[in-house]
Amino acid sequence: MSQLPKRSETAAEHSWKLEDLFASQSDWDKEFAVAKEQMKQVAVFQGKLADPKQLKACFELEDDLSLHVERLYVYANMKHHEDMAEPTYQALSDKSKKLSVETGEALSFITPEVLSLSDAELESFIAHPELSKYRQTLEEMRRQKAHVLSKAEEALLAQVGNISQSAGTVYSMLNNADMKFPKIKDENGEEIELTHGRYIQFLESKDRDVRKAAFKAMYETYGKLKNTIASTLNANVTKNIFYSRARKYPSALEMSLYGDNIPKSVYTNLIDTIHKYLPLMHRYMELRKKLMKVDELHMYDLFAPLVEEYKMDITFEEAKKTVKESLKPLGEDYLNALEKGYNDGWIDVYENEGKRSGAYSWGAYGTHPYVLLNHKDNLNSMFTLTHEMGHALHSYYSDGNQDYRDAQYTIFLAEVASTLNEALLMDYMLNKSTDPKEKMYLLTYYADQFRTTVFRQTMFAEFEKIIHEKAEGGDSLTPQELSKIYYDLNVLYYGPGMSVDKDIEMEWARIPHFYTSFYVYKYATGFSAATSFSKQILEEGAPAVERYLGFLKSGGSDFSINILKKAGVDMSSPEPIEQAMSVFEDLISQMEQLTS
Repeated sequence: MSQLPKRSETAAEHSWKLEDLFASQSDWDKEFAVAKEQMKQVAVFQGKLADPKQLKACFELEDDLSLHVERLYVYANMKHHEDMAEPTYQALSDKSKKLSVETGEALSFITPEVLSLSDAELESFIAHPELSKYRQTLEEMRRQKAHVLSKAEEALLAQVGNISQSAGTVYSMLNNADMKFPKIKDENGEEIELTHGRYIQFLESKDRDVRKAAFKAMYETYGKLKNTIASTLNANVTKNIFYSRARKYPSALEMSLYGDNIPKSVYTNLIDTIHKYLPLMHRYMELRKKLMKVDELHMYDLFAPLVEEYKMDITFEEAKKTVKESLKPLGEDYLNALEKGYNDGWIDVYENEGKRSGAYSWGAYGTHPYVLLNHKDNLNSMFTLTHEMGHALHSYYSDGNQDYRDAQYTIFLAEVASTLNEALLMDYMLNKSTDPKEKMYLLTYYADQFRTTVFRQTMFAEFEKIIHEKAEGGDSLTPQELSKIYYDLNVLYYGPGMSVDKDIEMEWARIPHFYTSFYVYKYATGFSAATSFSKQILEEGAPAVERYLGFLKSGGSDFSINILKKAGVDMSSPEPIEQAMSVFEDLISQMEQLTS
C-alpha cells in the first residue's frame, strides 16, 4: 500500500483507547476548569509552610493539581500525535502546554520556602507522622539544601541561565544550520551531498570507497572549524565549572551526578571496569577484520555490514507472540500484564497520514500506560515493541504500587526495563534459531549494541571526565589538546587490530551530547544493569524474577542506585558490568565458532 491511510481509516483494534483517559472533549474541558481553579488555591499556602498541617495540605493540593495537569497534557498531546496536521488537537496541545507552564510557576514557591526552614525544623518534618507520605520529597529537599544559595544569589544565577545556554546554542546552529559538507560519489558513481542524516547510511555502504570518502569529507569539514568548535566546547566546560563552584560542589562531574544521587564511584567504576574488558573489544575488532576479509580495519569500517542483511518478515501478530514467548522467564504475573497491554487498547500500532514518527511509551498516573508505534513487518519493529512494552510495564507496576508522588522513576532507571526485554528477546531468538545465516545476523546485531552502547558511550564519558578535570586543574583545552585526548582514547578502546585513522581525532567536534554534560554514561550503565538482570533471571529463575518485579514496583520511591541495589544490581560495584561483559564474550565466542 503506497498511500498511507487517513487516521479515520485506522482499524479500532490497532488504535489506542484514549477514551480511557477522557471519555469526551467536554470531560477534558471540565477537568481543565478544575485545574485552573486549583491553581488559584495554591497561593493561599504561601508563607505558611513552617506549619506541618499547612505543608501537608499544600503537598496534597500540589499532587491533585499536578495529576490533573498531567492527564490533560498527556491526552491533548497524544491526540495531537495521532495526526499532527489536525488543527483541533494542535490547539489543544498548545493549551495544555500553557497550563503546564502556569502550574509550574504557581507551585514554584514551595521548594524555596521549605528550604528556608532551619535544619532542625526540616529534620522534625521528615520525622513527623503527619508527613510520612512525603518523607522522600522532604529527604530530597534536605539533600539539595547544601547547594541552594541565598535568595539574592539564586536570583542572580537564574538570570545567568539564558547566557549559560549559549555555548550549546551556538554549537547547535553551527552544526545543524551553517555547516555544509561536500559532495561525494555513491555506489553508482553519482555525486551526492554529504549530510548528518546520510553520513551513517554512507558508512553502512558495502562499497569501501564510499565509506572512506564520507569519513574523510566529514572530518575534514570539522577540521576546518576546529578552533570555533573547541571554543564552544570550552565555553560549555567553563559554564559547568562556574556552576559547580557557585553551588559548592567538589567538581563539575559530582554536580551533575548529584541530581540523581549517584555517587562518583558509579561513574569511575564504569570506566575502570570497561578498561579491564577492553581485550574483548579488541577481540571483536579482530573478528570484524576477519569477517570483512580486509588486511587493515579502519574507523570507517565500523558500521559496514558484517553479514548479508537477513530479511525477516514479521507481522505484528507474530511479533506479539514472539515477544510474549521470550518474556516467559518473567513469570505469569508479568505475562498477564503484557496481555492486558495487547488487548486493552494500550497500543497504537501502524503509521497513518500525519501520525508522529518513531515510538514511545507514555501515559498518566491512574490510567494504564500507552504505547505509540509505527510498526513495519521487520526485526527492528519487533525489538521496538518489546522495548516500549518494557517501559509501559515499568509504569504499570510502579503506578500500581506507589503513590502518585513516588511513582515516577528517573532516566537512570528508565532504560533498564526496556533493555532487559530486548535482552530476553535476543536470547530467545538466538536459542531458537537453526539457520546459521540468521544466527550470525542476530549475533552481529547484538554485539554491535554492546560496542555502541557500552564501549563507545563509556569512551565518551571518559573523554568528558578528562577534559573537565584538565580545565578544573587550570589547563587550556586547545583544539590540538582535545584532538590528542580523543585520538588516544580511540587507540586505547579499539586496540592493536584497528588502524586508527588520524581523521577520527576530530570526532569530538561532532558529538552534540557533549553539550549535555555527563549524560552518556547512563546509556552504558542502563544497558549493563539490564544485561545483568537478564543473566540473573535466566540463570536463577524465580528469586531473580521476584527481585526484578520488586524493582519495577519501586517507581521512584527511593534513590535510583538503592532501588537497583535492592533488586540485586549494585552499579557502584564492577559486578553488573562484568556480567554484561560475560554475555558479550559469549556472543563473540559463538560468532567465532560460526566463522571457523
